[in-house]
Amino acid sequence: MGVNPSPPGRNARDATQRAGEVIELLEVLWERGRNAVPTAPVSPSQLRVMYCVDRDEGMNLRTLGEALGSAPSSVSRLCDRLEAIGFVERSPSPTSRRELELRLTRRGRAYLRNLRQQREEALFEILATMPSREREALLKGLKGFVSAAEGASSYPSSAVPTERTMRPA
Repeated sequence: MGVNPSPPGRNARDATQRAGEVIELLEVLWERGRNAVPTAPVSPSQLRVMYCVDRDEGMNLRTLGEALGSAPSSVSRLCDRLEAIGFVERSPSPTSRRELELRLTRRGRAYLRNLRQQREEALFEILATMPSREREALLKGLKGFVSAAEGASSYPSSAVPTERTMRPA
């Protein structure tokens, strides 16, 4: 007689599957962007460290470890490597002599800026071909996704993009 409504969670499962496909495509685009940046490439783990430090300048190793869900020794080794290539610096905390603050160096910021620019250019080429209405719907959906991720307790808050780090389309 009537149309059977989709079972609860069906839309969420469909969206999850589609998001997975999009993420796979983005990984290909992201890797192209990494290969185009003219500086020593960093590992995906090191790149996550750089993103976290960029979002929360001056964070300490403990906070970074929590954001990454990694053991302190692993986080320290990642920072050692980034410091060795000149992308991250550690300095004493002004509030506690026992803690070190993490900051991106000028070279680290330049690397991220170039990487983001390459990736944004690749995305722009694709998004520019979408009809305006679909781009607007995508933007609205992405804002909703970020809002939901900020509210998810299992997602580290320092890994969630903020309005400062999200750039307008």
